[in-house]
Amino acid sequence: MRARDLRVDHVLKQAVRTAAGLALGTVSALAHVVALVVAAVALLIPQARPGVAAAAVRLAELERRRVTALLRGVEAGSVPDGGRAMRYLVARVPAGLLGGTILFLIGFGLVGAATMLWSWLTDTAWVLDHQPSEPITGRVIALNVLPGIVLLYLGLTGAAGVARWERALLRRLLAATREEQLARRVEALAESRAAVVAAVDDERRRIERDLHDGVQQRVVALGMLLGRARRHPERATELVEQAHEEAQRVLTDLRDVSWRIYPAVLDTGGLAAALDSVAERAPLPVRITCTLDVEPPVPVRAAAWFVVCEAVNNAAKHSAASAVTVAVRGEGSILCAEVRDDGVGGADPAGGGLAGLARRVAAADGTFSVSSPPGGPTVVRAELPCA
Repeated sequence: MRARDLRVDHVLKQAVRTAAGLALGTVSALAHVVALVVAAVALLIPQARPGVAAAAVRLAELERRRVTALLRGVEAGSVPDGGRAMRYLVARVPAGLLGGTILFLIGFGLVGAATMLWSWLTDTAWVLDHQPSEPITGRVIALNVLPGIVLLYLGLTGAAGVARWERALLRRLLAATREEQLARRVEALAESRAAVVAAVDDERRRIERDLHDGVQQRVVALGMLLGRARRHPERATELVEQAHEEAQRVLTDLRDVSWRIYPAVLDTGGLAAALDSVAERAPLPVRITCTLDVEPPVPVRAAAWFVVCEAVNNAAKHSAASAVTVAVRGEGSILCAEVRDDGVGGADPAGGGLAGLARRVAAADGTFSVSSPPGGPTVVRAELPCA
């Protein structure tokens, strides 16, 4: 029942957005007619042509935002010049005017149906009749139900068609050229390469810090104990026992370091089992929900595990949280990992730990976001492509 209600709510919201998009498109189309007439005159003056081109680019950008935000248009490339922008503005005028006409007809039909129904229910004259008349009868209502439904269906279909027309114009006339697409791809690859290098450097520094501050210190202590046992045979038994205990701590530290680098359970048990190990090692309660239809590729699950592990550690160290909630789920071809704590908030996304997570996610061509208002909660979210 709830899922159906959510679908109905989504459809209603999209219908309202589409109606608003078409209404705004009608207003802008009327404005564009006037602007195009003025531009045609201004283009006769050479000095005015750069200003006309710049104005066309700005108007096209406004139209792109409208279609993208309200009509579910796909984000197109940047407008390269005034000529393409001008052609787009000319081409979309008929679509804008047609959309307004359809909206007017739908509104007029709904008002007519509502007033007829009111006349029938209240036994009063129909307000839209230009001459005094008898109240609308049930027979008239019955005769107009089917035509009214058909006309409403045609109107809604026409509005949806105009919305598709607007999206198609945006995609065809303002889409990025092949050169722009290649330039963007090169830029994205350069950013991804830089993120990979930075993530590898972060990982190296973290491993070096763990080894230096933990394992190396314990190995030095172990060597010192063995040296003392060698110099003092009378205390050899006691010192060897201490050395044995220190050796056990070294092994524990080595296991912790290797687990933080890449837990073996990721390969043997999958992502869900690896996340359970994060909850077991965390110093505060962690509730994990992992709903995946299929196991993601190795690089994706490694990145997801790393994000969850580091986000939980950051929450335990810095947020004064009492509990952490982790949700990992598949959304189509995207794996979404979200970590939420009930701490004090105020986390800085540009800080060392979160910035390192962002680089790690960027290296996997994913997106990373942090929401941490003062007072909490802090929400760390990563979306990783699985394909």
